[in-house]
Amino acid sequence: MKFSTSSLDLLKHLQIVSGAIGNNSILPILENFLFTIDDNQLNLAATDLETTITTSMEVKAKGSINVAIPAKMLLDTLKALPDQPIHFEIDEETFSIAITSDYGKYRMMGENGQDFPRIPLADDTQEVRMPSIDLNRAISKSIFAVSKDELRQSMTGANFLLEPQKITIAATDAHKLVKFELLELDHDVSTSFIVPKKALNLLKNGLPKEDEVVLSFNKTNAFFNFGKTNLVCRLIDAAYPNYESVIPTENPNKMVIDRADFLSSLKRLAIYANQSTNRVVLKINNNRLTLSTEDTDFLNEAKEVLSCAYEGSPLKIGFNAKFLMEMLSTLDSDEIKMEMSTPSQSGILLPVNDDDKENILMLLVSVFLNR
Repeated sequence: MKFSTSSLDLLKHLQIVSGAIGNNSILPILENFLFTIDDNQLNLAATDLETTITTSMEVKAKGSINVAIPAKMLLDTLKALPDQPIHFEIDEETFSIAITSDYGKYRMMGENGQDFPRIPLADDTQEVRMPSIDLNRAISKSIFAVSKDELRQSMTGANFLLEPQKITIAATDAHKLVKFELLELDHDVSTSFIVPKKALNLLKNGLPKEDEVVLSFNKTNAFFNFGKTNLVCRLIDAAYPNYESVIPTENPNKMVIDRADFLSSLKRLAIYANQSTNRVVLKINNNRLTLSTEDTDFLNEAKEVLSCAYEGSPLKIGFNAKFLMEMLSTLDSDEIKMEMSTPSQSGILLPVNDDDKENILMLLVSVFLNR
């Protein structure tokens, strides 16, 4: 069986699916790309059994084939070649693969594509549609809050809560929480499921800016289809924490401040903070924010003062500077609002500018202050 294509075009498509390949594959065949060719269409697939990505492209082919080709060797070969036509010849009995370029000929051994794991099918699914740029934005603004703690399995992904005309994506690691709402969507589905972090990262990096995403799902898998690419991920089978119960509703103390100035100040103070706690103290009164930090082990300390707009009683509250900087770096509003109640309660960050198509809320747990 023979087929020809552009080396650069093939490389671009392989890089799309390569993200699904795991670092420590439990089965040798998972270190391969699956090539399926029929009627001049090449379908590509890669999987780690939890996440699968497929895409397709046009090639010039003579015959049909279903073969697994070593992923790393093929990627490294294509990266080392300038853009040019390349020709594949595959032995249908031994699955030996010969690649011919303008520079020479290369041979590698493949495997029978029939031994490749079965790609999940979208059976008994429900479906919603949304602009890809909106989903990309929701994931980008929330993924940093996903937990890395494997003992808390439900938190190692983001919770998708679907309600009529609305999708809420929530992520938390018990120290910080992001709740991102996509509004004005055209669907009437009501359900929820947890998407693993690996799939979220692949979507964040792979979603096109101008396209529509078709999200379909059943009890075990979610299917994200955009253009000629389909990402399938196994859903996390666990109950997501009731994050609404930890969001304080009574927050009489409200501060509005320039986001860039606040972030810059925190970056400077974090240099002097204790490296284990990263604690920074916020003292707010009379439209004046005083930020301070110290590391008593090394006798380091720093203090800065910023202007702000403040409503409420004088307040002294502590936060993890690293987490607070993550939130401020993720928000893109010129000004942000912080809502707080007492030093022992969590603080809420909100963008000042309104958006009819989305809402975003970030919550950060306060840290203990030495009296």
